[in-house]
Amino acid sequence: MIEKDTLTSSNNPTIKRIRSLNQRKYRAETGLFLVEGIHHVGAAIEADWDVDTLLYAPDLLTSEYARDLISASDKKGIACQPTSADIFRSLAGKENPQGVLASMRQRDLLLSDLQNFNHGVAVVAPQDPGNIGTILRTLDAVGADGLILLDGGVDLYHPKVVRASMGSLFWKPVVRASFDDFLVWTQERTLKLIGTSARGTSDLASLDLQNEKWILLLGNEQKGLSPEQISACDTLISLPMRGRGTSLNLAVAAGVFLYGLME
Repeated sequence: MIEKDTLTSSNNPTIKRIRSLNQRKYRAETGLFLVEGIHHVGAAIEADWDVDTLLYAPDLLTSEYARDLISASDKKGIACQPTSADIFRSLAGKENPQGVLASMRQRDLLLSDLQNFNHGVAVVAPQDPGNIGTILRTLDAVGADGLILLDGGVDLYHPKVVRASMGSLFWKPVVRASFDDFLVWTQERTLKLIGTSARGTSDLASLDLQNEKWILLLGNEQKGLSPEQISACDTLISLPMRGRGTSLNLAVAAGVFLYGLME
């Protein structure tokens, strides 16, 4: 690996650009986003995402895998830049950073890009980035085909989404679309639309989905599905609430539904 000057100034243009990606405005303007951590960066590179810059702090590296990852990335022609430990810590989102992070090029997929899509999840205007990352991680675990984010909401490339997905973001397709376009797409592909609501009269055990293609539709954390969205569903299911609580966290509910539906 070619020796490079270690960045030690917070005013360096590369450092300023990387730091700006913590803000949605600059992610939108540049088309880049941050990926932090050895295994997350490794997953993105393995999945052939486009790396803009890989930053690493030699003094923070304790893993042979991390050193091999940087060396292999450098040989591939990826821009690999060392920084001081202090500068790296100022960029990192974790208290004990692993010494590797990267800026990556975003991918903007369309509904038409979702080929061989048989089972998946759609969420209307989600607000919590951790929920979206966790849902991605779960649908990957159960073998579902992808995620569709409807009518805005949280930024797909928020650092918390990336972290919570545990690398699944790089392996599962995610599309952002309007609900109206999504509904046309499901009808064209004869996908059964399974809505989730406390008012649902069916449960997982009552569903017979053998040989069916379907999408699990989840509402906003605060508002749930609108009456219009509910009316568009083929069936509406709920989970029993036997305690004093009246609802589950969105990502937890998605996990229960997904494991039940994919059995």
